[in-house]
Amino acid sequence: MAELTPSLAAVLHDVLGRERSRIVGALYRLCGGLDAAEEALQEALVAALATWPTDGVPDNPAAWLTTAARRHALDGRRRRGVAAAKAPMLMEDPMAAEDALETIHDDQLRLIFTCCHPALPRDGQVALTLKVILGFTIEELARAFVCAETTMAQRIVRAKRTIEDKQLAYASPGWRELPGRTTAVLEVLYLIFNEGHTARTGALARLDLQAEALRLARLVSELLPREPEASGLLALMAFGVARAATRADAEGVLVRLEDQDRDRWDLARIEEGLFALRRARTLGGRGSYVLQAEIAACHTTAPTWAATDWDAITRAYDELLALGNSPVVALNRAVAISMREGAVAGLVELAPLAEILARYHLFYATRAELLRRLGRDPRPDYERALALTQNASEQAFLRRQIASLDS
Repeated sequence: MAELTPSLAAVLHDVLGRERSRIVGALYRLCGGLDAAEEALQEALVAALATWPTDGVPDNPAAWLTTAARRHALDGRRRRGVAAAKAPMLMEDPMAAEDALETIHDDQLRLIFTCCHPALPRDGQVALTLKVILGFTIEELARAFVCAETTMAQRIVRAKRTIEDKQLAYASPGWRELPGRTTAVLEVLYLIFNEGHTARTGALARLDLQAEALRLARLVSELLPREPEASGLLALMAFGVARAATRADAEGVLVRLEDQDRDRWDLARIEEGLFALRRARTLGGRGSYVLQAEIAACHTTAPTWAATDWDAITRAYDELLALGNSPVVALNRAVAISMREGAVAGLVELAPLAEILARYHLFYATRAELLRRLGRDPRPDYERALALTQNASEQAFLRRQIASLDS
């Protein structure tokens, strides 16, 4: 096997980052199981490492990997025998095919619903789905769930053990099974979008992940038109995508919401978000995604930062905290309180969060901003936030803030 060069590693990393879920989704229907699909993809990567250094990277690397993975999967089926290979596949059961495969036409969305097996704890469903579909590492999953890496590793192990002990058969769900999986599916899409909104490393955002999450949210909203949280999540994502082009400057440095050029926001996406939010309201939705969409709507419809309705935003955060005592929600509520009542009030709200968010860079960045508004020294908190984030855009912003203290 030829040596893996940095350029080839970058190509493979880029292809997997953008196309992994599509490839695994396409392979799942052929392979009849997640493990087999994952194995086929790994074999395709081995083949790529063996041939691309000498033959060159193909014009469409994702299609090449998919073809190679399909070839490996078909070879495996031939070795095992056609009958044995078809046994676990859902298409073998005509009634199941009519009830399940025709329910969800998109390969990726079908795979997400399949992975969110109700026999697993919800956090296990979501974590395992993100690991299988997007290849999230334990570190990335821990960041998404705001927990320790050891906790996340144990969660994945428990989920896999449950699958093995209960001999769970992964099969695409039919109409009657969708409600039991919807909550986990929406959380998966939410976390995919969040990773796209602020990437763990590199540039501020991953627009490909944002776009894919929005596409899947549209499909879920169409699939479940009476589910207010599906409409709420669609609205939340649309509002986020509307601001995407203004969240970093020409040098790729983070631009705060208050400093963004609102004239450049995408009006079509804002209209899409408002339409979805109106539908969620009509359905009586006041769940987590609907409330977050209400907050995002306040920001995206305010003509200026000064005109933002902080009373409405604070009330929505109060409702969110009543649904679940999330420290991140409490952090965001503290920001709203500081805008409504002043920096001192915001610091009072932050104080109880110091221990639980001790590894969360936005806690320190937020506290630094409030200290700065009061004329107190924010440098230690800026430096702590800088040490905790790996996102280059956020790092550049924090360095600018620290440098401005000297001037």
